[in-house]
Amino acid sequence: MELQHKVKIALVVASFAALTILFTARRRRKRRSGSTSCYLRDDQKPQYAFKRVLADNSYSAFKHLKLNMNKDNDVNSHPYESEILSLLENSSPELNFISERTDLTLSDTYAWVETESQLEELVDVLNKEMVFAVDTEQHSLRSFLGFTALIQISTHKEDYLVDTIALHDSMNLLRPVFANRSICKVFHGADNDILWLQRDFHIYVVNLFDTAKACEVLSKPMKSLAYLLETYCRVATNKMLQREDWRQRPLSADMVQYARTDAHYLLYIANCLLFELKQVNENSSTDDKFNFLLEASRRSNMTCLQLYSKETEGSPGESAASSISSRHLNSQGGSALISCKTQFQDRVRRLCAWRDLMARVHDESLRYVLSDQAILAIAIQVPKSTGELYATIAQADLNVDLSSSPFLPSPSSVVCSHLDDIHCLLHDNFGDLDRFFLGILQNCIGSNGSCPLSIFNYALLVKYNLKMMTISKHNDRKNAKQISKKASRELFVQKFSCKSPVYHNCRIYANDGRLLCYCDRRKLEWYLRRELAELVADDPPAIKLLFEPKGRPEDEGNDFYIQSKKNICVGCGEGNHYLRYRIIPSCYRIHFPEHLKSHRSHDIVLLCVDCHETAHAAAEKHKRELAAEFGIPLFVRRVVDTKEAFDMAAEPSDSETNVHEEGVSPLELRTAAMALLRHGPRMPLKRQEELMLVVMKYYGRREISEEDLERALLVGMSPHERRRVQKKKGLAFKHSPQSVFPDAEHQNGACNIDTSTVDNSSVDVNNHMNSDSGSVSDTCGPGGEVSFSDNGYAKTAQPKFNSKLSLLGHGPHGKLVVDYLLKEYHEDGIRQFCQRWRQVFVAAIQPRFLPAGWDVNHRLS
Repeated sequence: MELQHKVKIALVVASFAALTILFTARRRRKRRSGSTSCYLRDDQKPQYAFKRVLADNSYSAFKHLKLNMNKDNDVNSHPYESEILSLLENSSPELNFISERTDLTLSDTYAWVETESQLEELVDVLNKEMVFAVDTEQHSLRSFLGFTALIQISTHKEDYLVDTIALHDSMNLLRPVFANRSICKVFHGADNDILWLQRDFHIYVVNLFDTAKACEVLSKPMKSLAYLLETYCRVATNKMLQREDWRQRPLSADMVQYARTDAHYLLYIANCLLFELKQVNENSSTDDKFNFLLEASRRSNMTCLQLYSKETEGSPGESAASSISSRHLNSQGGSALISCKTQFQDRVRRLCAWRDLMARVHDESLRYVLSDQAILAIAIQVPKSTGELYATIAQADLNVDLSSSPFLPSPSSVVCSHLDDIHCLLHDNFGDLDRFFLGILQNCIGSNGSCPLSIFNYALLVKYNLKMMTISKHNDRKNAKQISKKASRELFVQKFSCKSPVYHNCRIYANDGRLLCYCDRRKLEWYLRRELAELVADDPPAIKLLFEPKGRPEDEGNDFYIQSKKNICVGCGEGNHYLRYRIIPSCYRIHFPEHLKSHRSHDIVLLCVDCHETAHAAAEKHKRELAAEFGIPLFVRRVVDTKEAFDMAAEPSDSETNVHEEGVSPLELRTAAMALLRHGPRMPLKRQEELMLVVMKYYGRREISEEDLERALLVGMSPHERRRVQKKKGLAFKHSPQSVFPDAEHQNGACNIDTSTVDNSSVDVNNHMNSDSGSVSDTCGPGGEVSFSDNGYAKTAQPKFNSKLSLLGHGPHGKLVVDYLLKEYHEDGIRQFCQRWRQVFVAAIQPRFLPAGWDVNHRLS
C-alpha cells in the first residue's frame, strides 16, 4: 500500500510538470509569433486614466504655462520670472520656519488626499501657512518621460499624502499656493522636483528654501536627506523604498512610513540649518561681506528659475547609440577592422532608434523595452532567426543588474510583440529607414493598429512625418538656461557694481585760482576739516587751497586730471552699472616704487560687466605672455617645508634630495589638505593615499598628523585668506590656534618655494635666483631676505611678512617681474611696462568714451 501511494504521488508530480512545460512552450510560441493584439490591452497602466497630459511622447517641445495670453513672449519663458527675481534681489530674506521646538514623534495619523474636495480643503489649509515642506515620489520604469505618483506635504500640525494619480487632472488647484511668494516651500534637493512639477501639472515653485543648498553653504560633510535625518532627528530611513512601484494602491505600510518621513522632519531640519546660518553670520567679522543666510536663500531660489524641457537629439536614439558604440569599441582597443566597426555602429544605431520609437508608442522606459546589454549582444553577433533573437536578449539580460527592478521581464512584452520587426530591421538593407519606421508606427497606432491609441502617443502619430526622424537640434535647452544666466548676471551686477557714482567731479583750485584737479567729496572734505582750504562753490562743490601745492597740472604736461569725468563704461557707454577696472593689474602695481604709484587714477577706469569680462580675459592672456617672455611662471611651482628640507639634507643618501624632487604646488597642497580634513575617512583608500602623498612631499615624505594637515592648508596664504578659510569655509580646527596660525617668524620662514621654469637662468632678481639650480626662489614670507646654503635650500634671515601677497595667486610672479624690470631697465622699464598694458586694454576694448587727456603714453612721475 505504501508503494502504491508513492507511485500515485510521482504520477501527480510528473503530470503537473508536463502540463507546466506544455503551457510554457505554448505561451512562448505565442509571444514569439507576435499577436495582433498588443499586450497593453490587457495591461492597463494607471496613467492611461489621465484625461490630459502636458508632456506627451512626441518629438515636439514642451510648452510652459502662459499667464498672460495677450502677452507676446517666448513660449519657454518662466511665467513667474519677475516674482523669483524680486526674491533674489531681496537682501534680507524672511525665513522663520518654527518658533519653538516641536514634537518630532511621527504619529500614526495622516491625511490621504484622493478626491477633489479633499484637495480643495488642503489648499485652504496651505493658504493659511507661512511655510510647508514638500517631497515627491516618481515612477519612471513603465513610463517614457516618467510621472509624479505621490506628493508629500507637511505642515507644523499634519502630514498629507496627495494621490497624484487619482487627482492628476485636478492638481492645478495647488498651482496658486506653490506660486505664492509669501509662503515658503521647503524641499530637499529640489532640482528635479521643480522640473517634475512643471512637467506634470504646470506647478511652478516661488519662494523656496532647499535644505541641500543650505548644507552646501555650511560646508556640511554630506548633504543627503538621510544624513540630515540621522544627524538632527536620529531617524534612519530605508532608501531602497525609493525604488518601489509608487503606482500601486494602496501603498504598503513601509511605503507610507517612508513617504511621510521625507517631509515630516523637513521643517525641523530647515529650522536647525537656519539657526546655524544665522550663527555663522553673527560670528563672522564685520569686514566679511559673505552673508551665509542670504547665499542659501539665493541658491534655493535660483533653482526655481529652472525650466523643464524634453531632451532633444539629432535623431532618435542618437546619444544612446553613440554611448553604447564608444564604450564597446574603446574596450576592444581599436583592434576591429574599419568595415566591421561601421557595420556594428549601424546596427546599434538602428536598434536604438527602434527602441526609442517603441518606448514612445507604448509609454515605456528605454530600459524596460530593451537593455543596452541586449543591444550590444545583438549588434556583435546578429541572430539569424527570431528564436535566436529571443534567446540572445534573454541571455544578455542575465548580466544586467536588476536590483532597482527585480521583476523586469526579459525579453520585454514590447520585444515579444515585435520580434519580426527587429529581425527585419537587422537583415534587410533599407534605402530609407524613415519609411520603415513610419510603417511600424502605422502598424502600431494607425487606423487598424495593434496598439491602443492614448494621449501619450496620439501626438506622435499626428505630428510624425519623414522629417521628424531627423529632428534638428532645437534651442530649447539654451532658452531654458537663458533666464538662469540672466538672473546670475543681474545678481553679479547688483553685488559687485559700484553702488554710488565714482566721479563726484568736485574741483580743487590753487590759491591763485588755477584748477588743479577733480576729486571726490571725501578728499574735498579732508582739506576742509583740516582748514587747509575754503569752500568756494556748492553745486558741484569746489574748494580753494590755502597753501601752495607741491605740483601743478602744467608740470606734468597732461590735462587728464583737470577734466570732469562721466560715470559710464569707457568701452560702450553703459551708464546703469559699472565696475572699477585696473588697467595695470595689482599684482604688478603693488610692487612699483611709491613715487610711480602716485597717479594711479589714470589707469583705473569704469567698465560694464561685459566689457570688464573682455578686458579681464585679455589681461590674463597677456600675463601668460609675460610669464613666457621673462621666464617667470604665473604661479609658484613648488613649496617645501624648510625645516624638513634641512633635516633631509643633513641625512646621507645616495641621491641628493632637492626642491625639484620634493616640492609641491601650493594650490595642490591646499586642495589635498582640504580634502583629507573634510572627507578623509570616507574616501576610497587609493585616493586617500594619493592625497596623503602630496602632503608628505611638502613635509619631506615623513608621516603626517591632522595638525600637519591643518598647517598645510594655510601655507602661502595671506592673513585675510586664512581668516576666510576659517570663517567662510566653516572649518572647525581641532587644534589650538597656535598650532594652526604660528607666529609670523615661523610662518614666513616655514617653506622654500620654487617658481622655476625653462629659460629663466638669465633672470637674476635681487638674490632670489639660485644660479646653480636655475630656479627663482622665495620664502613663504615674500619680502624677506633670502640666502642659500651649500645644499641649495633657502635660509631665511629676519623675514618681513607682506600681508598683501599670497602665494596662491599671481603675487610672487608680479614681484619678480617688477624686480627684474627695475634691475635691468630701472624706472624707464616700469613706464614702458605700463604703456604695454594700456595698449593691451585699448586693443581689447577699443574704448570710445575715455576721459579727455587719457593717453597710452601717459608718463608716471
